[in-house]
Order: sequence, then C-alpha cells, then structure tokens
Amino acid sequence: MSLITRLHHASLVASDLAASRAFYEGVLELQVNPTRPKFAYDGVWYDIGEQMIHLLVVPNPDAGAVRPAHGGIDRHTALLVDKLDELAARLEQAGVPYSLSKSGRRALFCRDPEGNALEFIEQPI
Repeated sequence: MSLITRLHHASLVASDLAASRAFYEGVLELQVNPTRPKFAYDGVWYDIGEQMIHLLVVPNPDAGAVRPAHGGIDRHTALLVDKLDELAARLEQAGVPYSLSKSGRRALFCRDPEGNALEFIEQPI
C-alpha cells in the first residue's frame, strides 16, 4: 500500500494575477477558497472537489521557454469535466485556443494566461 493517499493541490505560477483570475474564475468558473493561508507572496486558492489549485505570484522559472503548442506533450494539470463541449464553447468565446486530445479520448488541452498547460477530460456525472 502506498503512503500517498490522494492529491491535495497543484500549484501554478501566475505573474499577472488579474489575468489569471479572469481565466480561472471567469472562463472556468472556479470558486476561491477564502480559508487558505496567506503567504509572503500573493496568490489565490481554488477548490476543485476535495483538491485545489493554488496560483502563486512568484517569478516564473520558465519565463522565455518555448512550450509545445499541444499541452499533452508538456507538463500539465489534468482536470475532470462533465460537459466538454460546454467548456470548449466557453474557451472559444473567451478567445482561448485549445487542441483536442491526440489519444481519441473526449479531452482537450489549453493554456492559462501564464502558459501553464491544462487538460480537461470528460467524465460525465
């Protein structure tokens, strides 16, 4: 049996917190968790079920790096969605480019304003 029982949170770098919040709260409709601790740097926590995403306003160690166009061949955070077509429409409306999964699964990849790759996998409820 593994000592690791589940994922608690994923941290993503965000140099422009306003742009990142507009994406995560406006486009993805994530809710801020106001009970999380404050740190010496700015940031925000989002609840995703029992897990969280933590945006960190810190210097980006990958600034200037060339990332692959398709997030599936880059490090990425994978999230489950129940309506992939609805998410795709929201991304299109917001002008956020995305690519479909190369595996044939009902999934798509996009990047947040900082360039962090996100995968959305359809798992209807």
